Amino acid sequence: MKRQTSNELRIDTKKIFERHPFAREILEKLTQAGHEAVLIGGTVRDAVHTQLSGQTGFEPEEIDVATSALPDEIRRVFQGHRLIEVGAAFGVLKIISPQGEQYEIATFRTEGEYDGRWPGHVELVRDLEQDVRRRDFTINGLAARANGQVIDLVGGVRDLQSRIIRTIGDPHERFREDYLRLLRAIRFTCALDAELTAETSAAIRAHHEGLLLISAERVQGELLALLRTRRSARGLELLDEHGLLDLILPELVACKGVPQPEKYHPEGDVYTHTLLALRIADRFIRNPLVKLALLLHDIGKRRALEINHGENAAGHDIIGADMTREICRRLRLSNDELRLVEYLVREHQRIGHFPEMGRGKQVKFMRQGEDPAQEMENFPARFPYFAKLIQLMIADCQASAMKSKGWYPVIQTTNELLIHLKELAEQAQARELINGHDLLRLGVPKGPELGAFLEELHERIFAGEIRSRREALAQAERLIAKTKPNRT
Repeated sequence: MKRQTSNELRIDTKKIFERHPFAREILEKLTQAGHEAVLIGGTVRDAVHTQLSGQTGFEPEEIDVATSALPDEIRRVFQGHRLIEVGAAFGVLKIISPQGEQYEIATFRTEGEYDGRWPGHVELVRDLEQDVRRRDFTINGLAARANGQVIDLVGGVRDLQSRIIRTIGDPHERFREDYLRLLRAIRFTCALDAELTAETSAAIRAHHEGLLLISAERVQGELLALLRTRRSARGLELLDEHGLLDLILPELVACKGVPQPEKYHPEGDVYTHTLLALRIADRFIRNPLVKLALLLHDIGKRRALEINHGENAAGHDIIGADMTREICRRLRLSNDELRLVEYLVREHQRIGHFPEMGRGKQVKFMRQGEDPAQEMENFPARFPYFAKLIQLMIADCQASAMKSKGWYPVIQTTNELLIHLKELAEQAQARELINGHDLLRLGVPKGPELGAFLEELHERIFAGEIRSRREALAQAERLIAKTKPNRT
């Protein structure tokens, strides 16, 4: 059948194939063998969106290829290449490029007999339109040929232009097929600064409890993807409005109505403060784990107020850290991810007292999670935990009456401490290359002269003129030789 195109819209595939040259080869080989082959899904969606919005910076990461070729036909086309059987019954193979990258090739298919998570029945077909009509949203039903020509069979281009998230076909049917789509709809709404259609929104509300059938790992993946967007605060509002937030983070919903002193929190209760802090974080924080910690940083306040008979929320950081650990386990975060999020919640109060701490405590605090392999000048890489804690603190303070009065002294103290730590590191490096004992063995007598020699050599090390112990000893011998006539 003749393929519909979107007014001959073409995406710039040059950038895609520059990053993924083997993807072009896959499409061309399948086409030359008489099969239809297209790019489909997220890469096409993002390329069209970038082109329509006039944005730049589109980075094609994952490439999905769909084809009319059956698995056996794909194997014949790519004889001599390494293939991985991902799910031959589902028509999915992975091919390894000469550079070692994996590319997924999927035969067009239809699906049926869903259980709210996965299809129980798959039928491989030759027709692209049948494949497209099983997909979730119109914006994800776009395909493109190797020459960039966009194939739009479901109005995806129109909805991208209008910034609308709409299911392909009946929204109730689409969500019943896979309830993770409830979260995906909201995530795409935020990622594309779009709006849900009234029908899509109503269907999410109607089926929100279906999310309970979805594994924690899949929910976690969508939650972190949502937090990775620049509009995650809006995403949290949409999750709450559609009944989903209480199923994912009931501890956060429980913060509604939890009072805070107006002197410090004129913005309102704990939930209002948290949402405002996340909205501020959307401006400058990209790490979803930091945003997750921000969502959880005050969840211990309700319990703390109960323990303290409503007088204050002292200890909410420790209570919140314990709750956070359980939440991270429930969401199936990795041990490393759990440790980071728990640390951020536990220390979010303590960092405010950083400027008043003794130097030893400051150093110990900053060095939690330190990566000594990184240069001291690369602060976020050298001290990843502390750097992320500062990000969280800034969003937290800006969402309260504290504003910069809360975070600026910490930044100032951190800069001073970094200079101190750099000096310590340089001194340690200098002592490793050459020390007083080395000069004594070279014949320099104890006293002021030895100190002067050592100071001169260390200065040259700090300046980068000496980079090894051999160079340091050679320089020392030359200095000693120059001063011998004065000493004899």
